Amino acid sequence: GKYFGAPIHQLQGGRVRDAMRMYSWINGRTPEELGAVARRVAVQGFAAVKMNAVEAPLQYVDTPDKIAEAVRRVEAVREAVGPAVSIGVDFHGRVHKPMAKILAKELERFHLLFIEEAVLPENIEALRDIAPLVATPLATGERMFTRWHFKPLLIAGHVDLIQPDLSHAGGISECKKILSMAEAFDVAAAPHCPLGPIALAASLQVDASCHNAVLQEQVAWINGERDEHFFNLLKNPEVFDLTEGRMAIPSGAGLGVEIDEARVEELSRGGHAWRAPHWRHEDGSIAEW
Repeated sequence: GKYFGAPIHQLQGGRVRDAMRMYSWINGRTPEELGAVARRVAVQGFAAVKMNAVEAPLQYVDTPDKIAEAVRRVEAVREAVGPAVSIGVDFHGRVHKPMAKILAKELERFHLLFIEEAVLPENIEALRDIAPLVATPLATGERMFTRWHFKPLLIAGHVDLIQPDLSHAGGISECKKILSMAEAFDVAAAPHCPLGPIALAASLQVDASCHNAVLQEQVAWINGERDEHFFNLLKNPEVFDLTEGRMAIPSGAGLGVEIDEARVEELSRGGHAWRAPHWRHEDGSIAEW
């Protein structure tokens, strides 16, 4: 793209849209906190939000109060934003199949945008048992790699939205193929991207040329707040132009972003402090975070 002076989407056959619908993560420990954050995000113009279903992982079979608390979390968000804002709920693999069946059914009345990772990808066949119980679209794919991992998922027919991550699933070319393959099965796509500006720019280039890309994850704005660390990595931060919850497709050469390499080098000297959390159930056994 840089060599030919053209955006990547032009080299992939041209764009099918001018802007991409984005969603914002919302976080909160209590239903009240979640409702307040969701209201703030909606005021900013986002027409879709995503939240975790549960704050703590559920056991294979668990008590009704855990389900009730998850329902209260989603109910608070729906009451805060009304019917015009879509809500995606991420089970994050924290819910095993026996409880996922119950929780998915209890949440159906909130007309969710999707349920993400209702079960872990290692148990993907369990979607066969969950899908007939609800009309809510089921989403998965952030921990799946290459089109060969997605092929049996699509053939089985129990998923409505796939979420490949360009940084993990083979990059731009491979994910373009994954999305195109999903389109043949009438399955939508919302690329996974809780990452930095390069990954987001790459995702938008693929979104631009894929008709079934309907949503894009991003972390430049979380809980309605702009992350200046994200934008400070760029010489042209204005490229991520967000208007009423939609982001214009970058039109510059290549990915369309200019990285401040001096800033990246400065930050890289100390490495990073992020580590995956270690969660345990009440009995001390390891839990999925």
